[in-house]
Amino acid sequence: MASEAEKIVSDFCNVWPNCNLDEIMTFFTEDAVYHNIPMDPAKGKAAIRAVINTFLPAAKKIEFKILKTASAGNTVFNERVDSFDLKDGKHIALPVAGVFEVTGGKISAWRDYFDLAMYTKQMA
Repeated sequence: MASEAEKIVSDFCNVWPNCNLDEIMTFFTEDAVYHNIPMDPAKGKAAIRAVINTFLPAAKKIEFKILKTASAGNTVFNERVDSFDLKDGKHIALPVAGVFEVTGGKISAWRDYFDLAMYTKQMA
């Protein structure tokens, strides 16, 4: 049976196909930190919104396909393939390892580990 933290992370991953930034942002605490490990962390909801808004408008659809999930307390790990169908016709599929911390029913930290060169190559 999935823990409450696992359910929150799963629900979060499942809203991405809607490409609705306001809906995505409801999952974060006010002081959350989002860190795509190859880049600088975004601290706070306004900074997280700004980072997500750098790639969300270019997408027709984004899907986070969860392959495996494990948790310990309020920390959830998932192995995913993030797929981006872009408005310019490109398709990107990116293997990702995600680590989430859940506090008070919301995501307080989100760290994604991925190969930036793989992403960049698919964007070219």
